[in-house]
Amino acid sequence: MITNVDAVTVFNGRADKETRRKIYIPTVIRGVSYVEGKGSRVADNGVWSDDVQYKIRVPLIAVIQDNREYMRDLNYAKLDNEEAAKHWTIQKGDLVVRGGYAGDNSLLYEDELTAYAKEQGLHVVGEYVDDGWSGTNFERPDFQRMMDDMEAGKVNCIVTKDLSRFGREHVMMDYYLEFLFPEKRVRYIAVAENEDTEKGLSDFVPFKNLFNEWFAKDTSRKVKAAFKAKFATGQRIGAYAPIGYRKHPEIKNKLIIDEETRWIVEKIFDLAIHGRGAASITRILIAEKVPTPGFINFQRDGTFANIYAGAPEEKSYAWTIAQVKSIMKDETYIGHTIHYRETNISFKNKRRVRKPQSEWVRVENTQEPIISEQVFRQVQEQIANRRRKCKDGTTQIFSGLVKCADCGWSLSYGENRQNSKPYGHYHCSKYGQGTRQCSMHYIRYDVLYAYVLSRLQYWSGLVQHDEERLLKQLLNATDKGQAAARKKQAAELKKAEKRKAEVDTLFARMYEDWAAGRITEYNFSMLSGKYQSEQAELDEKIEQLQSAIATESQNAVDAEKWIALMKECVNPTELTAELLNTLIEKIVVHEAVKGEDGSREQEVEIFYRFIGKID
Repeated sequence: MITNVDAVTVFNGRADKETRRKIYIPTVIRGVSYVEGKGSRVADNGVWSDDVQYKIRVPLIAVIQDNREYMRDLNYAKLDNEEAAKHWTIQKGDLVVRGGYAGDNSLLYEDELTAYAKEQGLHVVGEYVDDGWSGTNFERPDFQRMMDDMEAGKVNCIVTKDLSRFGREHVMMDYYLEFLFPEKRVRYIAVAENEDTEKGLSDFVPFKNLFNEWFAKDTSRKVKAAFKAKFATGQRIGAYAPIGYRKHPEIKNKLIIDEETRWIVEKIFDLAIHGRGAASITRILIAEKVPTPGFINFQRDGTFANIYAGAPEEKSYAWTIAQVKSIMKDETYIGHTIHYRETNISFKNKRRVRKPQSEWVRVENTQEPIISEQVFRQVQEQIANRRRKCKDGTTQIFSGLVKCADCGWSLSYGENRQNSKPYGHYHCSKYGQGTRQCSMHYIRYDVLYAYVLSRLQYWSGLVQHDEERLLKQLLNATDKGQAAARKKQAAELKKAEKRKAEVDTLFARMYEDWAAGRITEYNFSMLSGKYQSEQAELDEKIEQLQSAIATESQNAVDAEKWIALMKECVNPTELTAELLNTLIEKIVVHEAVKGEDGSREQEVEIFYRFIGKID
């Protein structure tokens, strides 16, 4: 049974050389889970007894007290107490408890919140826990569920251990505490810090929120710096080793070849070198029931139990084209490691974005290769040359534009050469894997060509004859989709501007207090630095929001841009890749519907550059 918990505390036992007594060093780890299993043993007296054993799952996103690093038990035992306090381990005789260590003033046991609620006569209607989510992110699932319950009138009081457990973004914290909660008549309590909106928040709350955000930012910076240093030395950071490798049992962040699974990688590259594409290799792996990397990890360590536990057998070898392509392009298998392919937008926004290849960090010879570099390079050339070409040497004009309406995957191009008159067609690439996870979404190339050309000719004609009518039509179409986004941004801007005015006022009052001798120069210097930092951040946020609002308010400008593009394509008589990519963002193809009379109807949606769907 896997039991998710917010935190555990690991008590590492050590022999104190001075007192010759056993001491325990606690380390609080957040965002973990227990894996519980029961076994039996025979005691010395011959009586059977049940033993409960636990395994702790500690993902990379787990928050570890003071950013302590894990160390193998043998190495940990050699450290003095001062150094041991900077690390944590798992060894025989250690204690593990659920919740945070009560001796740490910043942490409470999970059950203590429930106890507090009972003491205060508060009725608990729900618990909201977002394990593994940053406090700077207010879009975390359970937080949003709590907000929904509050809007529905189910919640009129929110209790957390401290302010940082609610959030670590000072502008948003100010919005909730000073604006939203009073408006909704919701009480907020931070137990450890003795803050209660019903009794009135202390004047230090803004500083606490600012410090919590600074702490999150500083932690993010330190983690990135630590990773960067490890990457430079060739260390491999990751929760799981790629298929064909396993983690070195003695050297941290080092990969060694896994003799039990290397054959899968060798098989994929052998098929590729003999002319098989990713789709063909995927079908072969499925047909031969080759286990997927995820299923292998499940068998070995119990990970991904939510996917594979109790799932049908075919799930264990449900390869995808994307997985096969990833392996075929991965330089790990020639002994190299690539870092920084992706990054978070910021320490507040954890959404991953692809970095330009020029910013990737490539470290060579980090592990023993499975595939020779010659074979790898040949496979890459085959992948590059496999893209279909037209007679003029260019790629298919619809390449990258045609998408499946149901699964979102790209449609693949194929040719029917068995017909007396060969013709091209498109079909869902996910369906083409043979997994039947989607449907065909079949459409002939000539049909798609004719439809898209007719729509572009229609809009071109409208531009030439009634530009004003077209502009009005475009503005009505785009306003609907952007109204909600503009409203949300306007609300955020209002909050930021309000807080900026408050900080400016606080700064002015603090200056007056200093001038009058009511506060010391030291306190003035410390507080002024914090206020100035917050002012700068608010100015940046306000500027960004104003810019975003201005951008989204330019529907007329965007419409005029598209009209200008259409004017350059007067009465198009043929389609080219350049024309399509200039005017169109994507083309979405739905599954065809057959009528009782044998007729075939199929919806095709065109999303244009700047303006989206208008057909």
